[in-house]
Amino acid sequence: MATKTEELDDVYGAKSPDETRRIYNRWSESYDADNLSRGFRLPPVGAGLLARHLGPADGPVLDAGCGTGLAGEALKILGYERLIGCDLSPDMLSAAQRTGAYAELHEADLGKPLPFAADHFAGFICVGSFGPGHAPPISLVHLAHVTRSGGYGVFNLIEATFADQGFPPVMAGLESSGAWEIVQRTEPFLPFLLGEPDLWTRAYVVRMR
Repeated sequence: MATKTEELDDVYGAKSPDETRRIYNRWSESYDADNLSRGFRLPPVGAGLLARHLGPADGPVLDAGCGTGLAGEALKILGYERLIGCDLSPDMLSAAQRTGAYAELHEADLGKPLPFAADHFAGFICVGSFGPGHAPPISLVHLAHVTRSGGYGVFNLIEATFADQGFPPVMAGLESSGAWEIVQRTEPFLPFLLGEPDLWTRAYVVRMR
């Protein structure tokens, strides 16, 4: 079996959503153990950032790229009951289902229009889904589309690669069009406390207009 580092390297080198899906299906059974043993803290950090701005009673929340449900579990502990998750990998969704944190789970490609109505969600969280080989920048447009005016979103980007991946022009377009405003950019931090010492990320909080 591949180690966690090998699996992550495989995902970062993926050339298509189908390839990414196959890797995550293969990784689903050991994903939590592999990541948590290395001090993975993106899910609780993301949940905390969302909770600063959006209350549990404000409406349904989308956990986009939910994986095995680590962020959903954190939000559930914080009192969020109306959680809907989506992910590219059906095997990861099966793991998320076992957490009991989600009202609904859907298979979805973030790079394509999402299977939800416009303005449906009060907020979204999308952490760990925008590294190389993961969801493309256009995903932010799709997430904004399904989040209502006044709602909030939280996501993270890898400092070393997000510009080359094409995120800045998409984010600038969402701001200039009035779709959202960035209300917080964290300082760069390590998503893995016990590994990947050169992998820095930054989290963003956005408010829909």
